[in-house]
Amino acid sequence: MGESAQYINSDETVIRIRDLYKSFGDKQVLEGIDLDVHKGENVVVLGRSGTGKSVLIRIIIGLLTQDTGTVTVLGEEVNQLKEVDLRALRLKVGFSFQSNALYDSMTVGENLAFPLKRNKRHLGKEEIRKTVDNVLEAIGLPDTINQYPAELSGGQKKRIGIGRTLILRPQIMLYDEPTAGLDPITSMELNKLIISVKERFSTSSIIITHDLTCAKAVGDKIAVMDEGKFIRMGTFEKVFSTKEGLIKSFYDYNFIQ
Repeated sequence: MGESAQYINSDETVIRIRDLYKSFGDKQVLEGIDLDVHKGENVVVLGRSGTGKSVLIRIIIGLLTQDTGTVTVLGEEVNQLKEVDLRALRLKVGFSFQSNALYDSMTVGENLAFPLKRNKRHLGKEEIRKTVDNVLEAIGLPDTINQYPAELSGGQKKRIGIGRTLILRPQIMLYDEPTAGLDPITSMELNKLIISVKERFSTSSIIITHDLTCAKAVGDKIAVMDEGKFIRMGTFEKVFSTKEGLIKSFYDYNFIQ
């Protein structure tokens, strides 16, 4: 775990998941998931591709509905919310897509301003510009405001994607494979940004990844998923202190091979 990360013991739970099941046809994807995310905590959900990680965060924001179990986010039971209340909750939960989800026809500044114009219609042009400038400074890309996504590197696109999510000042951040497709140096820079976002914007986060370097750098708590279940949970050191087959092979693949 990174030097700035620590196991959080906050009494305030911002995400509470209990006995969560989800299947698609005959395929059981989630099998009895339990998870708490505390205020100010970065929780890494770690696992191989196809283990149900991305399905989990889509249920958290109501893009998918579970078969059974409960998901409570900021005190609201997600699958019980009316559409208007679900939209209001989503404004408090930022989802950073793996694909970045930027509009190619818009400049960086326009991409960041778009969520404000759509959801904060009382804001004037000057206030929107100031907010965009502040977020660009926070993600370390103040000079890109007039550039288009096609002019950006993969790492810059990831940062802008995170910035567009941050523009509404969410209480919770959900990161889907944030370092996927990035070189090691750019990945390290993005890991530092995730830590910086938590400290600067007081967010709580779930980070979905199969990258152990990312998990070690940003995770206060690690939850290892395999075949739809959490098989080990705790600090990075606690999780990987075992010689158990899957855990050890995961570690060896990332850090030895």
